[in-house]
Amino acid sequence: MTRHWTPLAVVYLIAAVAGLVGTWTFNAIAIAERNDFIGDLVSSGPAVSSITTDLLVVAVAGSILIVVESRRLGMRFAWAYIAGSALTAFAFTFPLWLAMRERRMAALRDATPGGPA
Repeated sequence: MTRHWTPLAVVYLIAAVAGLVGTWTFNAIAIAERNDFIGDLVSSGPAVSSITTDLLVVAVAGSILIVVESRRLGMRFAWAYIAGSALTAFAFTFPLWLAMRERRMAALRDATPGGPA
């Protein structure tokens, strides 16, 4: 099963780890400083509102992709990536899903008759 870790899957996995570490570093700082996290997202000026809207739209589109593509490829637990993004960050769960998707596609390629051994 480890043979399905393609170079692209590893790149996605590295991006997922970077997304988790990067976002949770700032989340930990916000928690330690007792900041109003949600309030800061929506009321700290137009630049913050712009990036918040940008990321929200990307997260919604990515969530739709996760559901649709997971169904197409027969990947289970697509909902867990979306729910997990609320607990961690979409910057973690989306690249993690991309890594698992790449592994699934490699497994499907290997399983097809006449495919690479």
